[in-house]
Amino acid sequence: MINLSALPGFYRALLAAALLLLCQPAWAGKRVALVIGNAAYQNAPTLPNPVNDGAVIAATLKDAGFDVVDSRHDLSAVEMRRALRDFSDRARDADIALIYYAGHGLEVDGNNYLIPVDAKLERDADVYDEGLSLDRVLVAIEPAKQLRLVILDACRDNPFAKSMKRTLVSRSIERGLAKVEPTSPNTLIAYSAKAGSTALDGDSKNSPFTVALSKHLTTPGLDVRRAFGFVRDDVLKTTGNRQEPFVYGSLGGEDVPLVPAKPVAAAPAAEPAPNPQVEARRDYELAVQIGNKDALNAFLTQHPDGYYANLARIQLAKVEAEEARVVATEKARLAEQERARLAAGSAQNAPQLKAAEAEAKSAEQARIAAEKAKQVALDQAADAERKRVAAEASSAPTSSGGRTAANNETVVAAAPAANSPAPVPPKRTPPNQTDVAALTPGPAPQADLGKSVQLELQRVGCLSGPVDGDWNAATKRSLSSFNRNAGTKLDVKTASLDTLDAIKRKDGRVCPPACDHGFKADGDHCSKIVCAEGSFINGDNECEKRHGKTPTARKDRERDREADHAGDRNRDRRDYRDQPRNERAMQEPPSSDYGVPSPRVSRRPESGSGQIVCGVSGCHAVARGCHIEYKTTAQGGPIEGGGGNVQVCN
Repeated sequence: MINLSALPGFYRALLAAALLLLCQPAWAGKRVALVIGNAAYQNAPTLPNPVNDGAVIAATLKDAGFDVVDSRHDLSAVEMRRALRDFSDRARDADIALIYYAGHGLEVDGNNYLIPVDAKLERDADVYDEGLSLDRVLVAIEPAKQLRLVILDACRDNPFAKSMKRTLVSRSIERGLAKVEPTSPNTLIAYSAKAGSTALDGDSKNSPFTVALSKHLTTPGLDVRRAFGFVRDDVLKTTGNRQEPFVYGSLGGEDVPLVPAKPVAAAPAAEPAPNPQVEARRDYELAVQIGNKDALNAFLTQHPDGYYANLARIQLAKVEAEEARVVATEKARLAEQERARLAAGSAQNAPQLKAAEAEAKSAEQARIAAEKAKQVALDQAADAERKRVAAEASSAPTSSGGRTAANNETVVAAAPAANSPAPVPPKRTPPNQTDVAALTPGPAPQADLGKSVQLELQRVGCLSGPVDGDWNAATKRSLSSFNRNAGTKLDVKTASLDTLDAIKRKDGRVCPPACDHGFKADGDHCSKIVCAEGSFINGDNECEKRHGKTPTARKDRERDREADHAGDRNRDRRDYRDQPRNERAMQEPPSSDYGVPSPRVSRRPESGSGQIVCGVSGCHAVARGCHIEYKTTAQGGPIEGGGGNVQVCN
């Protein structure tokens, strides 16, 4: 079922309008009507009401919204035939066609005739020529598609009876109109008085039948058969049961109103009362998505107490732990740089070097402690989030359609104490109060974490593929490229909040653009490599001087290469001779043939543990009572490569 209250106002109005259009009855198509009132008869007494009755019915139909209402009065035989012919043309594309006639009517041999104002009717047979049969009237409304309606207020005494000559004794001329059964479907013929009886003109300017018609016939949404039932009741009441209207013909089972029902605007659903728990949940989720201290502090300002306030404090502790880790890492890096600088200096810096080593060691310990604290905060925040999701899922009732009530703005009850996160950092009151909803949204929810990381990788120029949340091989290669260029060691196997935070801290491009051969990276774009005259772009995408093809060029290159090799061999021999005896014992002298080195034979030194340690100055045997350990640069290891093996003595 559609919840209109959950939709914006514009969409609610649009949906309501669409529903009203769908609910309109099928009879609200084109409607046409012909109204005739004959009163001023030339060869009979004038009738007092037909013209007035026709005017009332015409006005009623116009007010009801009929597309065509042709109102005429006092028509001759020729004029009546022309009016019926014109109306038949209008009814061809109509859904409802209605003809109302007030005046004299006769029944001759069981057939009904409408009498024009110029009729003389000197003989009974003249009615065939001077009158219009009811069958001719039915032919005029035959083209209508949905409803064909004829209303006759003509059940009066025959004013020509005294002067009319009978040409056949067997021809019957009865009072009123004869009973009729329409042969066309969806056709109704209404008499102001049932067959064989006469109607009354009443004491006012309109007949009782016309008054009742104007009251009930065009009631919006009222089926035409019920409308005539109300007309019958009113006329019987007004005439003291002396006149009873009657309707002949039949319709189908659906209601057929002459006027569609008026659209009733659905009352807007009452807006649910705001629930603090629901608002707190929405604000908390938004603050976690933004993921910075300002958002979490703003949330705690609006919701200082409760279940979600405790969760926000845990998230805030995680953010602060990450900030502390970044500061400690930067401090350790700077301390190590200072220690390395002093270590590469002169011996006069020994006291400063010792102090720098102590400072670097302390900074490294602080960095390790910050890493551990951050991991604890991450684990605590993840555990709290798991408990929150489980608590909300268990407290949201499931409807019969299988959807949780969370889809219908169901209030989420506060999680029980058993599901509350155990450690709760102390409350803090931020100096500025900020509305959480006014903050700029940050990364996507946890379900879209992969997509958020891809967006950030694309921002720093490391990802050129689609951003679809699929953690595929291309995304992993992009993150590996980020690690190489940013000096990080992020896990490329899966997306994580740490990865997202690390990439977000980079302001500009990190990965150089991938350029085709003949182009080089130039900021955020690739520019064409232009070599000097006489040079070309080699396979390494660099400019190389083009050498002329001379017969001696190859021999010269080979001679230069052999000279270089000879110099290398002589230098290796000098280095070997300059080494101490105990170190030379551990290796064979360099081969006389530079291209094929002699196999090395490990020899046990004269004293020591039998191990060898190598450094910048060369390799030497480990002294007796000492052993080899691997140490990072911060722990006192070699500067090159960030660490290496060192000799440690007890």
